[in-house]
Amino acid sequence: MTVEVRPLGDKCNIKCRYCYQEGIRTAGNVPTRYDLDAIMATLDRLAEPFSLFGGEIMMTRRADLERLMQLGFDRHGGVGMQTNGTLIEERDIELFRKYRVRIGISIDGPGPLNDARWAGSLPATRRATARIEAAIETLCREGMPPNVIVTLNRMNAGPDRLGVLCDWIGFLGGLGVRKLRLHLLEQDETEAGEGLALTAQENLAALRRLRRLERELPSIQFDIFAEMAAMLRGDDARTSCVFHACDPYATRAVVGVESDGRLGNCGRTNKDGVTHLRASREAFERQLSLYRTPQADGGCQGCRFFLACKGNCPGTAIGGDWRMRSVDCPVWFGLFEDIETELQANGETVISRSDRRSDLEAKMIAAWSIGDNPTLHSLIQQVDAP
Repeated sequence: MTVEVRPLGDKCNIKCRYCYQEGIRTAGNVPTRYDLDAIMATLDRLAEPFSLFGGEIMMTRRADLERLMQLGFDRHGGVGMQTNGTLIEERDIELFRKYRVRIGISIDGPGPLNDARWAGSLPATRRATARIEAAIETLCREGMPPNVIVTLNRMNAGPDRLGVLCDWIGFLGGLGVRKLRLHLLEQDETEAGEGLALTAQENLAALRRLRRLERELPSIQFDIFAEMAAMLRGDDARTSCVFHACDPYATRAVVGVESDGRLGNCGRTNKDGVTHLRASREAFERQLSLYRTPQADGGCQGCRFFLACKGNCPGTAIGGDWRMRSVDCPVWFGLFEDIETELQANGETVISRSDRRSDLEAKMIAAWSIGDNPTLHSLIQQVDAP
C-alpha cells in the first residue's frame, strides 16, 4: 500500500493536455486551503510510510512541506515525492538531502517531446521543460538521481520521435538515472488530449523498442517489463497495482490523505469530477464480472493472461466504465505474449500456459467471492502442496 499525501489535491501549476486529473479541476473540486494538523494526525493514525503527491506537491508552502518531510524521515527514515519538477529550486536540494526524499519526476522527453505537458504557451512550455531537465541533472550531480516517469504519446513516441526518446533515455542513464516508469496515455474524454493517443499498434511497437533498449542499456531499468515477467511466473509480491485486483472505491495500492485529513483513493479512478471518499471495505465485483464476461462485451472470459493482468487498471477501463477491462488490452496482451514466448524458450514455467491455470483461477475466483484477495504466489503454493 502506498499512502499519498495530497494537501492541495489535484491543484497544479501546469496543464498537461492528457492529465487524468483534469476532470477534477474542470469541475472546480480543487481545495484552496488545507489543514496540516489534520493531515499529520491521519498519518500518525495510519503509521505507514508515505509519499508527497498532487497535482503538484511543490505548490505547498515550503514550511509545511518541510514538516511533512521531517515526519516521514523521523517515522520511516525518509519520504517519497512525485513532482513535475518545474518548481524545484536550489534551496530544495538540501531539504531533499536532509530528509532523504526519494524523488520521482514526470517528464516525457527533452524539448519538443515534452510539449504535451503544457504550461500555457509554447515558449513557457519549453522553458518549463528546460527547468525539469536542469533539475534532473542537478539531482544526479548531487547524488540523488530521481526515478523518471514517462507517458507515451504522439509527441514523444510516435514513429518519427521514438528514436529521439531512446537517445534521451540513454543520456539519462549516463547522468545516473536508473529507473524509469512507462505509462500509456490514459484516454479520458478531454478535448485538450485529442490526437495525442497512440494507436494500440503504435503503443506496442514503442514498448517493444523500449524493451530492446533496456537490454542495450544495462544501467537503465523499466519496471513494467520485469513486473510482467514476474506476474507470468506467479511472483506478484513486488509488482505494480495495475496487475492486481483493484476496487476503484477502496484502492488497495493507494490510500490518499486529502487536504482535510480524510482518506481518499487513487486519483486514476476519479472519472466524474469528484474525489470520492474511501469505502470502508474493498470488494472484487470487477474481477468476478470480467472473468465471466465475454471479451466481445468488454470482459476477459477465456483470456489465458487473466491471472497475470486481471483486466489491468480500472482507471483505464473501456469508456471510463470500471466494470470493463482496460482499453489498452491489445497492448498488454501483445507484450505478455512476447514475454511468455521468451520465458518458455528459456525453459521457465508460465502460469498462462500451465496445467495448473484452471485450478489457480478457480481458487482466485472463490477467494474474491468471499471478499478475500490472496497473492498469486500463495495460491500457487496451495496448488503445489502435496
